[in-house]
Amino acid sequence: MAMNVLMISPGFPVEMPLFTRGLAEVGADAIGLGDQPIGALPETARKSLSAYFQVGSFQDEEAVFRQVQEIHAQAPLERIECLWEPYMVLAAQLRERLGLSGMTVEETIPFRDKEIMKQKLDDAGIRTPKHASVTSVAGCRDAAAAIGFPDTSIVVKPIAGAGSADTYHVRTEEELEAVLPALRHVPEVSVEEFIEGEDYTYDTICVDGEIKLFTISFYRPRALLSRTQEWVSPQTVVVRDVDDPALAEGRRMGEEVIRALGFRTGFTHMEWFRTPSGEAVFGEIAARPPGAHLVDLMNFACDIDVFTGWAEAVCHGSFSQSIERKYNAAWIFKRAQGEGVIQSVTGLSPLMAEFGEHVVVLDLLPVGHPRRNWKQTLISDGMIIIRHPDLNRTLEIADRFGTDLRMIAG
Repeated sequence: MAMNVLMISPGFPVEMPLFTRGLAEVGADAIGLGDQPIGALPETARKSLSAYFQVGSFQDEEAVFRQVQEIHAQAPLERIECLWEPYMVLAAQLRERLGLSGMTVEETIPFRDKEIMKQKLDDAGIRTPKHASVTSVAGCRDAAAAIGFPDTSIVVKPIAGAGSADTYHVRTEEELEAVLPALRHVPEVSVEEFIEGEDYTYDTICVDGEIKLFTISFYRPRALLSRTQEWVSPQTVVVRDVDDPALAEGRRMGEEVIRALGFRTGFTHMEWFRTPSGEAVFGEIAARPPGAHLVDLMNFACDIDVFTGWAEAVCHGSFSQSIERKYNAAWIFKRAQGEGVIQSVTGLSPLMAEFGEHVVVLDLLPVGHPRRNWKQTLISDGMIIIRHPDLNRTLEIADRFGTDLRMIAG
């Protein structure tokens, strides 16, 4: 008989239907649990599910548990999977209450609470930024002073956030006072030392604590700059040469972090910093895949299907795809200039004539479509994904799409 796997939120965020498809492709009966009507699910998710149940709200945990108990009585579940950050603790609670294998609440919390995360890694001797968790304005000021602010600049961000939303680089006391009101809706924030350097990621699929697949990528420019400067066309680059000595410390640290947190099976997404001196400093880690189409870059860099690879890992305890690092892969997100609707797209034809063979995804908002709020979505108004065996050439092509392709709104 096929394994019954409950997939929490199979239709959202955007990558979830593809992970749901992966479960079906490795022979599991994927049972969906979401807060959308079934008709609102993307077609890929609907086709991949053997059944779907709608919850009134994931916030009502007791009601969700009763509903999952009923599902379990009808079709005994062997696994409960959730790759959407806000409900990973809920998934762990459901596993514990039903006696299912997988991450426990105790194992999950360090991947959600940035302060507990860093405390565990401090205990393991892993270099983290100086940090503190606070719940008040006064606590934020005190924590900043203890770190050395304003001589040392700080980063203020939600304890349980994902990505760089509500994240601020603060350099002066005036900037701190301006930021504090913007964080009133956040119940608990992390205050930490700002690390000068470059932003990298270390992304893995693990089976029983063994890393079966990993990729390393970096952001151009740094994430905080991309989030605050509208003119930037952000890039993320998955590197082909993971044996580059410049990446060795970060790679080793990623392995140490996974061991220190006791991660067993599934996806992890870690961010780290490489300082000008070459030191690797931990940023944060989540027990989920990266968002914003970084999973697509992993696929394009190696010509594999990590959606199915993850499903094979969690359902069968194996990862059978061969990994050949063929390319560097990069996405470039475009932000239209101006407000209103897209009026024109210029520079695309000559770019495609010159670099078209290296473009694997071209997804731009059409003329006449309202531009998106760049502060609320990293993907913004369009995306280009390119790949090339040579890193320098990859960066050259990415920069040309960043500068020569223009989207004008009005």
